[in-house]
Amino acid sequence: MAVPRARILDLMKAQCRIFNTTYNPERLRMGNKVLRQRLRGPAMTEYYPPRTSTIKKLREKYPGWHLVDEREDERFENIKIAKARGKGAPKKKRTAEESKKNSKRKPGQAAS
Repeated sequence: MAVPRARILDLMKAQCRIFNTTYNPERLRMGNKVLRQRLRGPAMTEYYPPRTSTIKKLREKYPGWHLVDEREDERFENIKIAKARGKGAPKKKRTAEESKKNSKRKPGQAAS
């Protein structure tokens, strides 16, 4: 004894209403499975340890304290050594005239 398709579809509608699922008789891919999954963000943030304060933030928070940032001091020392050897960053141009003067081609250079 075959049941008409319309009655089966009505039964599916009732089931979807009762169990709070999506009515999809054509069985199209709608992404509901992915949207129903738990979010991963909260679990990932709990997995990693909380970020600690940096020396810079501590200095801002407690200006009276004398805090030494060894990494920053070492970086400045390396920059000073590089400048002494002539390997430092070039000086910035302060005016438009200075940048025009230095950007002109020198005689003997080919145009690129």
